Amino acid sequence: MSEDDAKTPRDLHVESHDPAVPEAYSAFMRTGWDDREIEVPRQPVADRAAERREKLAGMFPGERLVLPAGTFKVRANDTDYKFRPDTAHTYFSGNQTSDAVLVIEAGEAVLYARPRSGRDTDEFFRDRQYGQLWVGRRPSLREISDALGIECRHIDRLQDALTTNSAPKTRVLRGISPSVDRMVAADESLDADLQRVVGELRLIKDDWEIAELREACEITALGFEDAVREWKQVLEYGERWIEGTFQRRARAMGNDVGYDSIVGGGAHATTLHWIDNDGPIEPGKLVLLDMGVEGRNLYTADVTRTLPVDGRFTPLQRDLYDLVYNAQQQGIEATVPGAPFLAAHNAAMKVLAHGLEDLDLLPVSAEEALDPDSKVYARWTLHGVSHMLGMDVHDCNGTSPDIYPKGDLEVGMVLTVEPGLYFQEDDKLVPEELRGIGIRIEDDILVTADGPVNLSDHLPRTSAGVEEWLQANLP
Repeated sequence: MSEDDAKTPRDLHVESHDPAVPEAYSAFMRTGWDDREIEVPRQPVADRAAERREKLAGMFPGERLVLPAGTFKVRANDTDYKFRPDTAHTYFSGNQTSDAVLVIEAGEAVLYARPRSGRDTDEFFRDRQYGQLWVGRRPSLREISDALGIECRHIDRLQDALTTNSAPKTRVLRGISPSVDRMVAADESLDADLQRVVGELRLIKDDWEIAELREACEITALGFEDAVREWKQVLEYGERWIEGTFQRRARAMGNDVGYDSIVGGGAHATTLHWIDNDGPIEPGKLVLLDMGVEGRNLYTADVTRTLPVDGRFTPLQRDLYDLVYNAQQQGIEATVPGAPFLAAHNAAMKVLAHGLEDLDLLPVSAEEALDPDSKVYARWTLHGVSHMLGMDVHDCNGTSPDIYPKGDLEVGMVLTVEPGLYFQEDDKLVPEELRGIGIRIEDDILVTADGPVNLSDHLPRTSAGVEEWLQANLP
């Protein structure tokens, strides 16, 4: 069936304030356009996606698997957020266009996609969400197929494909596409099992994926350098300037930021996910930067550095920073094949707990605090030290807890190691000079047979290295 054969009338995405469209104008706009297709190269991800689909199909022989890309999400009124496809959909198809659905049935894969607007419809020039004259050219089905090496059919054919009885079971990744969720009756057990498997299949990264992550880390380092080189503006405009500066680098060399940047100046650093980024950057204090670039193939970095605003740490800041650094170093050294995933966390927490004991903050000894039935040290550490990293900043969701986080590390896994200390402004159990200080150091670690490899080592981690780097880049 051709794209023309698959066309059906659609409700146009228009607004009440749009000008009227007389029939004469509409008829005139449907004529006189060059409707040629373009030649597109096969994407590097195409062969890898095919291998991934084959592996996924082998986990559910003879069944139908449905993986939607998702659609646009409203930001406000008639404006949408920029579209980003569901990770599993792109991992197994390579596709990044909206409204597509990957269907794997009995080992055969078809990508149901919404192609560019037909020139003989008003959608082409009137539709604010899909019309080419409003939002740009979408690829044709043939172009998508050539780029990704997969059979493509019009999305209008999806309903019929999902209602045939050829497959004994249908599993759907739920909560991504409301329209797809409505097409197939939910089976919580079947669907959850698909969610689990697609997460677990992403745990081990191949060489191509590792290269993508390494590139994202390299671009991230450039974004950190950009921010420091504009320190005069940072001091004038505060956290907002760092956020915007990093965003510029992410868009120029990658797809976007991998998550909302955390720019915590002063006491804002003690809020773990501070993304308002509307505070000042003040001399004498620290600023915590948790930022990562998402590459063109959607693999993201996740890096944190805590910097002294003046370019050099005070003695107190240095002592606390070195404590966090030592905890991170122990955590990194624990990320070896066969070790529990939680090894990095446990190693880092041991260092921090003993450091807090040395600061006379713990109500009990460090060893007592480290007991799982106590954990009182966590008042000042708050979070786990690691999470998996890949196409999602918190990658491999839905996996069996026995595999992640309770399982062991394997060669090819990539995870963060990110201990921190956080002394809240209103914490009466710490000396006044500690209140409002937050410090975190985070790097992206590849597990190899020869030991951990730091993919984000372009940025220094030691207190002396941070100061030297700042002096080399500050204006």
